[in-house]
Amino acid sequence: MFEQRIAVLIVEDELLVRMDIADSLEEAGFDVFEAANAAEALDILQRHAHIHALFTDVDMPGSMDGLKLAAHVRDRWPPIKIIVTSGHRKVAEEMLPDPGRFLAKPYNPQSVITWIHELVAHA
Repeated sequence: MFEQRIAVLIVEDELLVRMDIADSLEEAGFDVFEAANAAEALDILQRHAHIHALFTDVDMPGSMDGLKLAAHVRDRWPPIKIIVTSGHRKVAEEMLPDPGRFLAKPYNPQSVITWIHELVAHA
């Protein structure tokens, strides 16, 4: 039987950081989409309805940061699971859309993989 791969959207303005986590997720068997800011992320989400998880940095250039993006995604696409990351600040759980999670940078890619599997499994 065909099993659908988990699709993840990574939103990270630092190219090397984005490429590193994208490579790790692809090696782990995920379908990966990449965006450098919230505008690109929203465009991808509108074109790809099968995305299961959003992994976004907090501090990004553009019209909205990662927290605003996470709230917008939760309102518009409620089934998408959300993980927020930052190397500059700690994000309190009450600032995240439920059931969002926060992962401080630098993070272990295996932690991201594990959390995505856990979040999507509890959908």
